[in-house]
Amino acid sequence: MDGIIDNLQSALNTWNAKLAEIWILLTESPEAFKGGAIWDVIVKIHGALLAIGLSLLVLFFLWGMIRTCTSWQDVKRPEQAFKLFLRFIIARGLVMYGMDLMTGIFDIVQGIISSITRTVGIGSADTTMIPQEIIDAVNNTGFLESIPLWAVTLLGSVFITILSFIMILTVYGRFFKIYMYTAISPIPLSAAAGESTQSTAFTFLKSYGGVCLEGAIILLGCVIFSAFAASPPAVNTSVSAVSMLWSYIGELVFNMLVLVGTIKMADRIVKEMMGL
Repeated sequence: MDGIIDNLQSALNTWNAKLAEIWILLTESPEAFKGGAIWDVIVKIHGALLAIGLSLLVLFFLWGMIRTCTSWQDVKRPEQAFKLFLRFIIARGLVMYGMDLMTGIFDIVQGIISSITRTVGIGSADTTMIPQEIIDAVNNTGFLESIPLWAVTLLGSVFITILSFIMILTVYGRFFKIYMYTAISPIPLSAAAGESTQSTAFTFLKSYGGVCLEGAIILLGCVIFSAFAASPPAVNTSVSAVSMLWSYIGELVFNMLVLVGTIKMADRIVKEMMGL
């Protein structure tokens, strides 16, 4: 009956591999992701949009000046002129050094992630393995008794494999959102030049910070699941092998669903925390 166990263990190996990959992704910077090739493309796109951002900055500045100043005499007042000049300098700094600012925000969040891993004392995700009691019970079953076991393990393996790919795709999606935010940053940040449009730039930065903070929420979910994996579901050896296996897979899939649900809802949790 090794095929039954191998079928389920293969799905668990896929889950363990994807969970280990998530731990690596959460501690990796955008510059180092995939050898830095994607980051190089993002830097080129950001540089190409920088000129557009500076042009929009002037337009937003002029529009804001027209909206806030009723006449040219208002512009010539020292306090108003200083306010406009300071706004323009800050907005230009945001556009010109926006990538450095966003990299700094990411590094701050990575510091939070590192603090969590150091505090809980976990450097990688615990692997999920089939208890030996279940392996022994399955190996001692006859041919007819093994038929429902095949059905149970096949169903469980499909669920576990699907959850594995949903989980890793969500984490990869966070990285791509970080790249997109970084690439187009000169355009929304240019809105800081106008008093009536400055909220767009600050909302953009808050949203980017939220995307970075999703990593901390995902890590917390992985830490909680690792605690579950370290103490696997209790196995009742007094029941049949089918009941034993069904109970184990059911509880295991439930724990996995909780983790995948937490990862999928990480963006919503961050938005509620930051008021976005």
